[in-house]
Amino acid sequence: MSMLKEFKEFAVKGNVIDMAVGIIIGVAFGKIVSSVVSDVIMPPIGLIIGGIEFSKLSLILKGAPGDPAAVVIAYGKFIQTVVDFTIVAFVIFMLVKAINTLKRKEEKAVPPPPAPSKEEALLAEIRDIIKEKR
Repeated sequence: MSMLKEFKEFAVKGNVIDMAVGIIIGVAFGKIVSSVVSDVIMPPIGLIIGGIEFSKLSLILKGAPGDPAAVVIAYGKFIQTVVDFTIVAFVIFMLVKAINTLKRKEEKAVPPPPAPSKEEALLAEIRDIIKEKR
């Protein structure tokens, strides 16, 4: 099998396409959550704790008076990223929980199999009698 045919088989499989769509939607969702955290959630939190803007919080290890760049630990961005992650993880948890609830409802909604008809019951009795005689 040629390399091109193998690649075509791989790329056209439903799972690969589903995964690609999921990744694209996940990246877009991550951008939305980052915007919500940085533009909606963190400003009020910063205001509540004294007008601090988290994204600008940092610890300067070495200043930059000349050519070399400053060495900075940007812990404010880290805090914001942790909040982003926490929100994304919570939303995903809630989605998975909702999907699992729907699946359980579907499993419960499956009706039990119908009772055997009179003919089937009679045939089962005959089968059992024959088994006993052997």
